[in-house]
Formats: sequence, C-alpha cells, structure tokens
Amino acid sequence: MLRFEIPEQKKLTNEMLIPIRWGDMDAMGHLNNTLYFRYLEIVRIAWFDQIGCPVNPQGEGPVIVNAFCNFYQQLEYPGDVLAKHYVCNPGRTSLDTYVTLERSDQPGKVYAAGGAKLVWVDFPKQKSVPLPERLRALAD
Repeated sequence: MLRFEIPEQKKLTNEMLIPIRWGDMDAMGHLNNTLYFRYLEIVRIAWFDQIGCPVNPQGEGPVIVNAFCNFYQQLEYPGDVLAKHYVCNPGRTSLDTYVTLERSDQPGKVYAAGGAKLVWVDFPKQKSVPLPERLRALAD
C-alpha cells in the first residue's frame, strides 16, 4: 500500500474536529471520497482565518496548484474527524500544506492524508506574488 509521509520539516499549525454527517456517506456506507478534499479545505481555510489571512478575491491570497489525498481506511458515520494541518517548504511565492485525518476516538491512527501546494496570487492582476513575510515566518 502506498504510504504518505509528511516531511520532517513540517510545522503543525491547526487542529480541528469535523463531524461526519449522515449525508456525507455514499452508497457503499462510507465517507464519499470528495468529502475528504472538503475536510482538507475546511481545516486549511480555518487556519488562514486564524492567522488573519482571510480569502480576499479583491486582493491577494492562495490558489491551489496541486492537491492530493491518500486513503488508508474508510471513515464512517457516526463520528468526528480530527484534522491536523501542517505547513512547510515556503518558497518565494508558494507553500506546501498537509493534512492528516484521524477519528477523534482513535487518535494517532491516520485514516487519510493529503495536501496542497499553494501559490500566493494577486487576484486582480492574476499573477503570483511573494508570500507575505508573516505567512513565511509561520511556515519556517
């Protein structure tokens, strides 16, 4: 089985509980695969809000240029997912984010892991721009 490894240089930035809803299940009785990406998004956006970088379509912000998720075990209703968000590898205009998804009643057991490479963009100009220094400092 392919195993995802979060880089050692990672920095844990955020943790949150996300309830698994009945309607999130697919016909096979487990969490629909599209919802894993939604959970990754929820914890990533919560982190941006917490650090004072809310998404601003009239200004600057992150754009995902690559996203992935590795599924190790099925998540099923009922329960809560413990999402742990990490960042690393800040570049001139980009940053790597990683997320592990565990059940809150089984801490340490990773059910899925994924992430995204983000590029900081000036939205009106549609051009990449340098990461804000305060964001870089949080990722170093």
